[in-house]
Amino acid sequence: MTKPARPRNAEATRAAILAAARHCLSRESYDQVGIRDIAVKAGVDAALVCRYFGSKEDLFAQLLRRPDKPLDVIKAGRDGLSVRVAEMVVSKDGDQEAVEDLLIMLRSASSKTAASLVRDAMVERFDEPIAQLLEGESPQLRARMMGSVIIGLIVSKIIRGSWDIEAPGHDAFQQRIEDLVRLSIQEF
Repeated sequence: MTKPARPRNAEATRAAILAAARHCLSRESYDQVGIRDIAVKAGVDAALVCRYFGSKEDLFAQLLRRPDKPLDVIKAGRDGLSVRVAEMVVSKDGDQEAVEDLLIMLRSASSKTAASLVRDAMVERFDEPIAQLLEGESPQLRARMMGSVIIGLIVSKIIRGSWDIEAPGHDAFQQRIEDLVRLSIQEF
């Protein structure tokens, strides 16, 4: 008995492949994940992955760019930026998709193939949008400094768990992070 063919839906298939790639690449590095791994997780034939994305490298680049999902802390503009970043970092949940994106980048940053894609994605998704919000000299450098502060805080949270700071220390801790972010984007 043959299995009934599932209905064709290009958008759903594309989304399933991207979701499978996110799942696989947030747990293993670029070099450890193959097209077949992603296809199996998505429930599709490996040829479909190539048909929709061209290559593993193209799929990875698309996954990192995320044009459908600008970072929440950025899209609201400069006003309150340091407050939003501090809230994201201190909260137990934070922006889980942003954390997953960071894990994907960190796991694959040492790959000869993926490293340049990771750098390009960081510039495109974070440095450039932040730099556009900043006035004055060296906005790209200041945006990169801010990104470094955020990455360090999030990596610490990933490795060591939530901050779990009780009030009144919680407010003081969040204020300290706001100050760090604000200081990182100040003009020199």
